Amino acid sequence: MIIGVPKEIKNRENRVGLVPAGVRALTARGHRVLVEKNAGVGSGITDEAYQKAGATLVPTAQDTWAADMVIKVKEPLSSEFELLRQGQILFTYLHLAAEKKLTEVLAEKKVTGIAYETIQEKDLSLPLLRPMSEVAGRMSAQVGAFYLQSSWGSTQSGKGILLGGVPGVMPGKVVVLGGGVAGSHAAKVALGMGAVVTIIDQDARRLEYLEHIFAGRVLTLMSNIDNIEESVSKADLLIGSVLLPGAKAPKLVSRKTVGSMSPGSVVVDIAVDQGGCVETCKPTSHENPIFMDEGVIHYCVTNMPGAVSRTSTYALTNVTLRYALEIADKGPEGAGKASEAIRKGFNTYQGKIVHQAVAEAHGLAYSPLAL
Repeated sequence: MIIGVPKEIKNRENRVGLVPAGVRALTARGHRVLVEKNAGVGSGITDEAYQKAGATLVPTAQDTWAADMVIKVKEPLSSEFELLRQGQILFTYLHLAAEKKLTEVLAEKKVTGIAYETIQEKDLSLPLLRPMSEVAGRMSAQVGAFYLQSSWGSTQSGKGILLGGVPGVMPGKVVVLGGGVAGSHAAKVALGMGAVVTIIDQDARRLEYLEHIFAGRVLTLMSNIDNIEESVSKADLLIGSVLLPGAKAPKLVSRKTVGSMSPGSVVVDIAVDQGGCVETCKPTSHENPIFMDEGVIHYCVTNMPGAVSRTSTYALTNVTLRYALEIADKGPEGAGKASEAIRKGFNTYQGKIVHQAVAEAHGLAYSPLAL
């Protein structure tokens, strides 16, 4: 199989879909890997490193998109739609529940869209989402702490709180909505900074687990309207980390609740690439990461891990390579038949939307996957 690795074009997206070790593994199986020139520069990977691993460097993105399978990091942008074609395999983060136009284009062009975020193992884990959730979770507390400062902006700024406080002064209050991978890592960093941390989740067993691993140092609450409204209104930093695999994130925090937060508080919505779990949130970029709404600072960058591209790129290839090899060796149909996890990764196939949550998110027709 011929595999293409284009340079990412999303705003300040410096990750790349494959590292040299991944190229070496694929070429050792007899596959050919085309890497766009300078694709890895943002992650500190040189063209020479790719060539040494066995890749063929190509001058344009079009060259990589002509491959049998394209391995990326982020979903195609509108300028890349013309490069999509029938029978092509696209293996990347798609987040189609928040992208109706892309969903329609993939179906119209009969692209086999296999999404990292919906590949799911038998234990219900999401192995290709986990490392980026870990990165985004840790970053969320770090970013939130920065924007709580009152010194970073001239026309808008945070309430001037040091998240960890100092002796004799109350630390900041952090509320983490969702106690999964991203949420637990956000709590870990916020707790390490010295903040008072509350985690809200709907799974009693998960709350029990978090209570245990944090040795009682975090507050845990069952997710319901009363607990969310009361906790968020008192929060200095709200971190949204709610995920439903393949589906739009539920809006658990209303505009009214955001408005009850004190001016200069901060919201970081990690779930924004799936629509966000806070009503006031809308996607932003690394170039313009924040906006003010209801007197509250909102950080809603859809590709947060792109800011720590080298760490994120290597962490991503660590988990994607196994599945990429299986798809390349067996083809999408063979890989899907052999692996239930890969079957769950199929979002579009032969002109049909084959992931129910994606179809329901847009009110489009759903077709069960038939390989």
